[in-house]
Amino acid sequence: MGFIKNIIEEVKFIRTMKRMLAAVEDVDTASTNLVPDDIESIVDKYPDNIAFIEDDKEWTYREFDDYANQVTNWAKGEGGKPGDTVAVFIRNRLEYVAIWYGLSKIGMIPALINYQLRSAALAHCVTISYAKLAIVDHEFIDAWKSAQSKLPEGLVAFSAFGIAKAFKDFDTVISEQSSKRPSRDIRAALVAGDIFMKMFTSGTTGMPKAAKITHTRGQYYLRGFVVASGAKSTDRVMMVLPMYHGTGGICGVGLALSVGGAVIVLPKFSASNFWDEAVKYKATIFMYVGELCRFLLNAPAHPKERDHQLRCIVGNGLRPEVWPKFVERFTIPKVVEFYGATEGNISMINVTNKVGAVGRIPEYMRDKSNGDLIKFDVETNTHIRGEDGFCQRTEVGEIGELIGEIRPGETRYKYEGYEDKDASAKKIITDVYTKGDRWFHTGDLLWRDAQGYYYFADRIGDTFRWKAENVATNEVSAAITEFAGVSQANVYGVPIPGYDGKAGMASLVIDPNIDLEALYKHIKNALPPYARPVFLRVTSTSNTTGTFKYKKNDLVKDGFNPSKVKDAIYMTEPSKKQYIRVTKTIFKNIEQEKYKF
Repeated sequence: MGFIKNIIEEVKFIRTMKRMLAAVEDVDTASTNLVPDDIESIVDKYPDNIAFIEDDKEWTYREFDDYANQVTNWAKGEGGKPGDTVAVFIRNRLEYVAIWYGLSKIGMIPALINYQLRSAALAHCVTISYAKLAIVDHEFIDAWKSAQSKLPEGLVAFSAFGIAKAFKDFDTVISEQSSKRPSRDIRAALVAGDIFMKMFTSGTTGMPKAAKITHTRGQYYLRGFVVASGAKSTDRVMMVLPMYHGTGGICGVGLALSVGGAVIVLPKFSASNFWDEAVKYKATIFMYVGELCRFLLNAPAHPKERDHQLRCIVGNGLRPEVWPKFVERFTIPKVVEFYGATEGNISMINVTNKVGAVGRIPEYMRDKSNGDLIKFDVETNTHIRGEDGFCQRTEVGEIGELIGEIRPGETRYKYEGYEDKDASAKKIITDVYTKGDRWFHTGDLLWRDAQGYYYFADRIGDTFRWKAENVATNEVSAAITEFAGVSQANVYGVPIPGYDGKAGMASLVIDPNIDLEALYKHIKNALPPYARPVFLRVTSTSNTTGTFKYKKNDLVKDGFNPSKVKDAIYMTEPSKKQYIRVTKTIFKNIEQEKYKF
């Protein structure tokens, strides 16, 4: 029976993948069908369906389109033309998508700016977007002012959803515009290979970079998860992720907009309010990143956590140790985990509920994908090449870097890169398997099993080497957070005088009454010696991006010096076999190589 069952499951998998490919088969760089054309066709098909919900406000698809048309007409009145960029610095709102949709109708390019940025970082993103106009949420006027002295000259900013002194009033000028849909002739000269939107990398390792999103890429994002999730016009997608980011603002929004469903817009994620909101708004799909699921799992029991109508969750980063506990506790029937990068040309999707997998590329379908894993040396940060000079494919179970072939003439596998040409070039590796081939290297380490399922291991740079062994920070973090009282663990490597490689260090958000002795025993039992953190840093909050990715650069720079760090720092005392507080004296002894780790 097992053999027959496997055959049936394989047939289901192949059929699903064929349906997914069919959903995007008309996407082509030379096509004149653009993202706004796709959305307008859905508007016309479902004019009276609810499109967006925020608090007690609801918009039908007709009302959504009317507002977008007003945005289009405003932009025209400001002299906007195809190719011009508008910076969008707005929190999650009912109007968010309508603004970028309206701009796209005229061929203008919305640059979706992270609304958590301030000062130099904000000015940097606006500057590299080449924006001529900016729409600024009135709630963030002070943030905008913090960057104002560094912003490009001539940039005209409008205050939206509230009046601000010295700023033009977006709400008033929009209300004065016609809601009549403009002629499609206004964008007739554009093709799907042209830029539709600019999004930004998360900035975990430096200043964000502006990624160019073409209409073809936008169409893949918007349609990409409909088949896997089984989305229908009756679905309601719960959106707690920031809408300036691809996972929420494009992929999640697309789950609804591609089929005439509704998007429930929430300003931010709240573990304590999540289940109340899911029940109140009758959400059926939830877009996640893995840390949100961990937060919900660590939260106390909620009376409504099983009263919801969620039938599917879609996202990335749901770790294997969280996945089964999450779906069991909250009765979630289906998980659609995927892998993708804003600027990348390789993506995968798990359509079979396989715990921990980000997608599947079975050997018999390798020619249908441009993705592969190649051997990588984390100590030297180089790809391992053979005597012939070419890279080597990893074996089953072996961790390597995920790369995506840039195939000329194939829309799905194009690489548009960033606005910064030098940054774009750095993401390309050549002569991988044959002379002259070109591949996008993701910077992500994965491994695959015998069935072709792929599993995320770590980011290059996050993995470090200690005691001649490679340490994957994600695996260490997962083991530590299994201990009751540890809500977050950000793991990284730090150098110790007199030792090769880097020792493990973990920045922890913990219960104030946690038993450090018991935590030490847990880590000892859960991890091999080389993977156990030598240092712990206890903090009240983790430093993360707006999409809940951990920032590590500053933590690595701080190291374990108690003179530089206000947080309590502990280390493994080799002789006592427990964690002790690092004092200035102990730090000095470490520098003088008096401890043996």
